[in-house]
Amino acid sequence: MESINIHEAKTRLSQLVARAAKGEGFIIAKAGKPMARVTAIDSPQLGQQKRLGFLAGQFQVPDDFDRMGQEEIAEMFGC
Repeated sequence: MESINIHEAKTRLSQLVARAAKGEGFIIAKAGKPMARVTAIDSPQLGQQKRLGFLAGQFQVPDDFDRMGQEEIAEMFGC
């Protein structure tokens, strides 16, 4: 995460906030010491990550999933 001097943050606040809204958080530092972390409101909490498998058991993929619509697709390509 990029560290920005407090003076530069005051000067470029609107640009930095726009970047944070896109997911590019930053740290505001004073005399090289981190003072605040700025991230988008909807970004994951620190230490929390998006994870695979969070819907495990919620639905089931059919066994023939990779063959579904095979005949219709073949007809579209004239096979």
